[in-house]
Amino acid sequence: MSALTLRLSDQKHQRLKALAKSKGVSVNYLLDEVTTLILAEFDLKTQFEVRAQRGQGEAERGQKLLAKAKAFSAE
Repeated sequence: MSALTLRLSDQKHQRLKALAKSKGVSVNYLLDEVTTLILAEFDLKTQFEVRAQRGQGEAERGQKLLAKAKAFSAE
């Protein structure tokens, strides 16, 4: 585990302490949880961007498949 020094305004620090206290956790735990959420969001965004790049130029094929599926479901 690594240590990280974080500079915050006194107001933000007090608000974080109050939030952590209201949740019954430490500020460190609260920041660890927030960091986990931010990293998960970043990973998802990256994954979608990679998939979008892989699918570039496939719109016409996708439209044909969608039309075929609609025709099939209408039968």
